[in-house]
Amino acid sequence: MAVGESVGGGGGVLAPLRHGAFRALAAGRILMFLGSGLASVALAFAVLDVTGSLAAVGLVVGARSVANIALLLLGGVIADRVSRSLVLRGGCAAAAASQVLLALALLSGFATLPLMMLLAVLNGAAGAVNLPAASALVPQTVPRPLLRPANAVVRVGTHGGMFVGMSAGGVLAGVAGSGWAIAASGALFAAAGLSFLALRIPATAPAGGGGDILRDLREGWTEFTARSWVWIIVLAFMVVNASWSATTAVLGPAIADGSFGRTAWGLLMAVNSAGLLVGGVTAARWQPRRALLFGTGLVLLQTVPLFALAGPSPLPLLFAAMFLAGVAVEQFSVAWEVSVQENIPAEKLSRVYSYDAVGSFVAMPVGQVAVAPLAASVGPGTAIVLLACLTLTAVLAALCAPSVRALRRR
Repeated sequence: MAVGESVGGGGGVLAPLRHGAFRALAAGRILMFLGSGLASVALAFAVLDVTGSLAAVGLVVGARSVANIALLLLGGVIADRVSRSLVLRGGCAAAAASQVLLALALLSGFATLPLMMLLAVLNGAAGAVNLPAASALVPQTVPRPLLRPANAVVRVGTHGGMFVGMSAGGVLAGVAGSGWAIAASGALFAAAGLSFLALRIPATAPAGGGGDILRDLREGWTEFTARSWVWIIVLAFMVVNASWSATTAVLGPAIADGSFGRTAWGLLMAVNSAGLLVGGVTAARWQPRRALLFGTGLVLLQTVPLFALAGPSPLPLLFAAMFLAGVAVEQFSVAWEVSVQENIPAEKLSRVYSYDAVGSFVAMPVGQVAVAPLAASVGPGTAIVLLACLTLTAVLAALCAPSVRALRRR
């Protein structure tokens, strides 16, 4: 169809679930995100229980993030070298082991800050190999006509898993204690590994020259830069992600404290998550043939809640803006996943995903750190307006790229 296309392949949005390999992949990824969401909340409480120091929380969380970013490119190489299902099993085993060891240390009273940092590094390393492998596996589990609904189903499931996991983490840490909450996250990672046992996926073609890691990384970089729409979108979303994370993690809570309150802020973030879920379901059912152009354009809506937060705005407007931003971003996300999976060779897909992930993960902490002095200088409201303008500029620049405008779904 010239204008758009409804979900193909027969069976509607849930058609990918007819394929056993996809069911195993989707279930495993949802369990991973449940475990990650639970652990992200429980870990902060665990560090506070042991040290009583907010600075120590930053050290432990930072250690995990540094390990994750530092090893992402290597994780992409590994996932392109060997069976990606095997990589996921090993990554889940390492993540489960790190959480179980931490839980034992907490419950026995032997937890220390250095030990928690070490286990956080192990958990971050496991995530670094899991992410590119999991993203690149979708095309190996469903026929090509089902790529769009398959990616949408996975994204809806993982968003839901993260949301439920974070909620459960707070409840478990409060009711049973942080040690048992961490233990529960370890059990979820182990369950994800068991789910991945049902993945019977052959290894991809060997990545480059045997043991030459640098050559493999260069090949991945060459593939990443070979299509201008790939690196243009990644550059644009480094700005988008940095601006959004700076607002939601730093400026938004500060503005909420001085105006509509913390409870309303929590509800706004929940409404944004609901928008993500609706956007994923919508993308599974319909997207135009120029889905990447369409999705990128919709990201302009993410500036609406930024501008609304900058000035006194009624809460109903903020709720509507947050919901629409979630819907828009998820439309883009599904279009991006399908575009990459349709156009990048399977044997190099994990490495391209790893370069994409490095750009995203580096941008978010940079935005969060840089926005504090900016807000101190010009004020939180003006700082958010500047971030919104940066987002507008980055997205409009991407929309002007001929390669982005011309790309069509297959």
